[in-house]
Amino acid sequence: MPGQIIAQPNPPPDPSHLPDSIRGYAVQLDTGNVLTESELRAIQKFRRAANYIAAAMIFLKDNILLDRQLTFDDIKPRLLGHWGTCPGLVLVYAHLNRIIKKTDLDSLLVVGPGHGAPAVLASLWLEDSLSPFWEPYTRDRAGLTRLITKFSAPGGFPSHINAETPGSIHEGGELGYALSVAFGAVMDNPHLVVTCVVGDGEAESGPTATAWHGYKYIDPAESGAVLPIVHVNGFKISERTIYGCMDDKELVALFSGYGYMVRIVSDLEHIDLDLAASMEWALAEISRIQHAARSGHPIVKPRWPVLILRTPKGWTCPRMMHGEFIEGSFHSHQVPLPQAKTSQEELQALQGWLQSYGPHELFATKGGRGVLEGAPTEELLSIVPDKKDKKLGCRKEAYATFHPIRVSEWTRLGVQKGSQASCMKVVGTLLRDTIKENPTTFRIFSPDELVSNKLDAVFDVTGRNLQWDVASRAQGGRVIEILSEHTCQGMLQGYTLTGRTALFPSYEAFLGIVHTMMVQYSKFTKMAHETNWRHDVGSVNYLETSTWARQEHNGFSHQNPSFIGSVLNLKPALARVYLPPDANCFLSTVAHCLRARNYVNLMVGSKQPTPVWLSPEEANKHCVAGASIWKFASVDDGVDPDVVLVGIGVEVTFEVIAAAALLRKMAPALRVRVINVTDLMILGPHGSHPHALSADDFDTLFTKDKNIIINYHGYPIEVKGLIFGRPAVDRITIEGYREEGTTTSPFDMMLCNHTSRYHVAAAAIRAGALFNTKVSTGAHADAAYIMHMVAKDKEYIFAHGTDPEGTFDTPKFD
Repeated sequence: MPGQIIAQPNPPPDPSHLPDSIRGYAVQLDTGNVLTESELRAIQKFRRAANYIAAAMIFLKDNILLDRQLTFDDIKPRLLGHWGTCPGLVLVYAHLNRIIKKTDLDSLLVVGPGHGAPAVLASLWLEDSLSPFWEPYTRDRAGLTRLITKFSAPGGFPSHINAETPGSIHEGGELGYALSVAFGAVMDNPHLVVTCVVGDGEAESGPTATAWHGYKYIDPAESGAVLPIVHVNGFKISERTIYGCMDDKELVALFSGYGYMVRIVSDLEHIDLDLAASMEWALAEISRIQHAARSGHPIVKPRWPVLILRTPKGWTCPRMMHGEFIEGSFHSHQVPLPQAKTSQEELQALQGWLQSYGPHELFATKGGRGVLEGAPTEELLSIVPDKKDKKLGCRKEAYATFHPIRVSEWTRLGVQKGSQASCMKVVGTLLRDTIKENPTTFRIFSPDELVSNKLDAVFDVTGRNLQWDVASRAQGGRVIEILSEHTCQGMLQGYTLTGRTALFPSYEAFLGIVHTMMVQYSKFTKMAHETNWRHDVGSVNYLETSTWARQEHNGFSHQNPSFIGSVLNLKPALARVYLPPDANCFLSTVAHCLRARNYVNLMVGSKQPTPVWLSPEEANKHCVAGASIWKFASVDDGVDPDVVLVGIGVEVTFEVIAAAALLRKMAPALRVRVINVTDLMILGPHGSHPHALSADDFDTLFTKDKNIIINYHGYPIEVKGLIFGRPAVDRITIEGYREEGTTTSPFDMMLCNHTSRYHVAAAAIRAGALFNTKVSTGAHADAAYIMHMVAKDKEYIFAHGTDPEGTFDTPKFD
């Protein structure tokens, strides 16, 4: 679809019908004397220098300081980058530098428009925050040459902000998450102010819309603050933005309704004075709110500041080309002069554009005494913080502040073997103790109420943290409950990447809402893991419960185990999926995951009472191995089996054990080996994952030639994908969730999806009969009778609305 046809650049929004009195809610400031003349000159020169570098990064592969007229040979063969947002980002960066130097502020910058990497990289180079991490990017001609010529080229920085960008804690590709990440970063960091730039395109996303409520979970006594800056430049890639079509009254009404104090920054002729005054006001408001809370007199429902920054799209680039508006339109979103490599007209326009910044006034053209050729001039650097650790690109919160948490010995919380217990209730006791031992470095971010997921033991020692609720205000609650998976994920990311540890419990069916967020995060951590200056971070820990197997009361919409497959698709070195079979195994797994570093951990289990198969000591050994033979359910301890039964997941493992007990009665001659797999990653071929079993270990556990019946919690295709590459996979039968369900009984869910004890037992008889003649003579009749039991139980369930009595009693092996 072609882009919009616009009648003028930077078109104003149509006036709204809101009363003019709404303007009274906007903050008015005197901007006249906020900057000295020297500060103003330095800021303007910093902006010119950064804008020059950012534009050059998109276009130039040579002649980086315009020492001669540009030729086609100076232009990169492929033009990549997004110019449109860069001038606004540079403007914010320059003013942050100035105010950090003036006030000694501790600040991070989270950039929602991550495609504006040229602006951020240019500013990092100017403040000399690249060379401490990337040695070739020195602040001289050689370093500048590399920055410009290698941008978006093999061996250089990519087109979007990522983990290789110093100071970043946010993957800059998928839009929508910057604000929630910023709120997570300031939690338990009372000294920190995170400035978060939200582009007006990103502001259209659902995750951003909810994240505006994030400050309602910030206790100013214990946490830092977020300064949101909404950058309204009016256009996306080919169309105007919603915010760009809203007038000031509409924006003031919107953000006042969210609970913010709104300052519109839009005086283009005096934009530096306007933004400087607005930033000083915003930081003063933040300080006022924090001082009140920290002195014991918190302001109820404080109105935190937000800045609405209106600047033209692609500001300072050529105004027109080929009869189309460039500056102030979507044509400047990416590459404003896309034919500069082949069009003389566009090449000349590029020459004039770059020359307009006056590069020879901004960079040393010759080396000399104490001056490096290509280095920025001292005047523009006068606003850069003198202390290295104050620079936005060198803040340790972004790369080197991991605080390992203390996780108590879980075995003392173990439950008695042979009893029945809810995995989640028992895990809740471990989380309770973890919160108690880590009062400022561990949080729980939950889109579902912890009470519903039976993790409410944590409330013995802590509370929720909704600051607008009188019941939880200013009480130091460690639990963030907000019915937005996106906001929980973003906060979790910000909290984790700034050195702390967190847990994300969720209904199984709805964890997939953050699938792509999780993938984006894993891309960030993959690159961070491969970037030698980034330190370890805690793992991102998902606790998936209220699973399909026991969502028979909520029905089909709540039955969806697909998030497992999402994690399986990640880089194997960083992904872990666990399906602990009972409460003791779950305790062991959670304790391990909370201590682990750099991973994406997914733990799947039930909140309903289920049998405790293993003692704490047995569970610990089982979890270390990842899988083991369960001798108590096997014939002759599993020696020389005719068939191997495998359970992966709480409820489906119960059905495997029930099948084994049934087979003792129905087919006593059948030799059965029962295996439970708790670490899903062991199944892959050796070398496919760090946990994958060797070929010999796989054969020792599962046998070399016997048929294997797998009862799996998720979609069967996931296990099929894992075992692909193992020899003789045609002997393996896999059952799992078949997308069958409704509001019914728990056992009917097993019957519908062919994961019931009857389906397992019948398959075992058919498979074992191939190796045992004593079984084969009655195999057909026995299997048929067992499947007849499926029909009889279904009849009972439909007649009585409940499962037959004793269905979920712990199976006995007499």
